[in-house]
Amino acid sequence: MTPEAARRIPLVIAGEIAATPAQVASAITLLDEGATVPFIARYRKEVTGGLDDTQLRNLAERLVYLRELEARRAAILGSITDQG
Repeated sequence: MTPEAARRIPLVIAGEIAATPAQVASAITLLDEGATVPFIARYRKEVTGGLDDTQLRNLAERLVYLRELEARRAAILGSITDQG
């Protein structure tokens, strides 16, 4: 994933779940470290700025989708570049 995409994804998700980019970035870090949504919602509210379980579940689903979309986008652009 490009650095631009890594910066853009939290901003997109923040707008979708009515949270700040900092809250989203914190939640993404916890998810990437292997924490589950229920664990984050119950035991890491202070880290995420109080995101509830619905927001966290939506965040996790959108994160997977946007990362897959970005990977697909990169593959297509690479294919186009290879073709000339």
